[in-house]
Amino acid sequence: MLTVTEAEKIILELITQQQESERRWVALEQADDQVLAQDLVSLVDFPQWHSSAMDGYALRYEDIANHWQTIELNIAVTEVKAGSPVALPLKHGEAMRIFTGGCLPMGADTVVMQEDVEIIGDSLRLRTKPVHGEYVRSQGEYLRAGELLVKQGTRLGGTEIGAIAAAGIGQVQVYRQPRVAIMSTGDELVNLGQPLQVGQIWDSNQYALAALVRRAGAIAIPLGAVPDQPQALKLKMQQAIAEADLVISSGGVSVGDYDYVDTVLEAIGAEIHIRSVAIKPGKPLTVAKINDSISQRQVIYFGVPGNPVSAMVTFWRFIGGAIAKLSGMPESAWYPQWIKVQTTEDLHAQGRRETYLWGQLSFAKGKPIFQPVQNYSSGNLISVIGVNALAMMRMHQTYVPAMDEVMVMILPY
Repeated sequence: MLTVTEAEKIILELITQQQESERRWVALEQADDQVLAQDLVSLVDFPQWHSSAMDGYALRYEDIANHWQTIELNIAVTEVKAGSPVALPLKHGEAMRIFTGGCLPMGADTVVMQEDVEIIGDSLRLRTKPVHGEYVRSQGEYLRAGELLVKQGTRLGGTEIGAIAAAGIGQVQVYRQPRVAIMSTGDELVNLGQPLQVGQIWDSNQYALAALVRRAGAIAIPLGAVPDQPQALKLKMQQAIAEADLVISSGGVSVGDYDYVDTVLEAIGAEIHIRSVAIKPGKPLTVAKINDSISQRQVIYFGVPGNPVSAMVTFWRFIGGAIAKLSGMPESAWYPQWIKVQTTEDLHAQGRRETYLWGQLSFAKGKPIFQPVQNYSSGNLISVIGVNALAMMRMHQTYVPAMDEVMVMILPY
C-alpha cells in the first residue's frame, strides 16, 4: 500500500493543467463559480474620485483647526448628491451640504456628520472637533488603476464579481470547468424511483459524488449504475472516458470475485498508478491514466470504494484537490486545510493505516474543538450528515485522549 502522502503526490503529478487554448471569455453575469484564467488589473482608481462617506458637510480643515468652537462657517448654496458633479469649488470659510457618495468639492478635505453640527440660519457651527480627512474616501485609497484587482486562479463569487463590475469590466477570461463522469458498480444497486427487492439498495453514491463534484467547481456527468459484469463495465467506462476529463466509479475495486474495475481498466489500455492506499476508510483506491485515442485527451480514472463514507472520504482527501488543479486554481487549493484542535472525546484507531474520523468542528469560548460522531462504520451514511471535519490519526497512532490536540482536516464542501 502507498502512504496517503505518496498517493496524493502521484495523483497531482498525473493532473495536467489546462492549456491556453482551453480558456474562454464569458460575460460577467455568467462568471459565478468560474475560475479566473488571468490576473485582472483595474483600469480605474477605487474610489474613482474623492467622495463623502457620510451625510454631512464638507469643509476645509484649516478653517476650523485652531478655533473650531467659536467659528461659524457659511453654508454654500450648492449641495452635492451622489452621482452629481460639483461645479463650484469650496471657498474659505464655507461648508457645503454633501450626501453619502457625493464628490468632494475642490478645496474640501474633511466631512463632518450632520449630527455633529448646529445650523444657525445660513451658518454652521461645530459641536465637536473633526479629525482632518474624516469621512472622506480619497481617490485611489482602496486600489490604484494598474494594480491587481483579482488574482488568476481565483474562483469567482459574489464579492469578486461585485468588484469586477465596479471596475467597469464586463467580460473575463476563465478556465474551462472540468467534466467529471460518475458511475456506480454493483448488482445490488437500484436507481431512485424503482422498488427494492430483498438485498438491494438505492444508489446513493451517484448523488453524493455528483454533489461533491459540483461543489468542487466541476461539471458532474452522472452515468448511473452498472452491474458487476465485465462487458457492461467496459462499455460504461468507454462512455465515461469519451465524455469527461475525470471519471469516478464507486465499488468494484477491492479483491472480491466480482470486483472487475482494475481488470477492465487494464484491458482497455489504462495505466494504473495506484491500487491501494494506507488510509481508513478508503484503502482500495484505484487511480489510472487513460490516453483516449479518439479525443486525443488524457483522462484520469478514480475507482473509489463502494461504501458511501469511504467514497466521500476518498473524494475529500484526494479527488477534490485533483479537480482544483485541473480547474486552474492555485497550488494552495490542491491540498487539504488543516487545523490543530482539541477533541472532546477519546479517539481510537487500529494504527495500521492513516485513519480519518469524521465529526463537527466548532468553537467553544473562542477555541476550536472537534466533536467526533459515535459510529464510524464506512457503510453508515447517516453518520456523516452535517459533518464538517475529519480528525486524522497517523499510522501507528491508536489513541488520542479527550482534550488532547489532534490534526483536523476542514471539509470545504
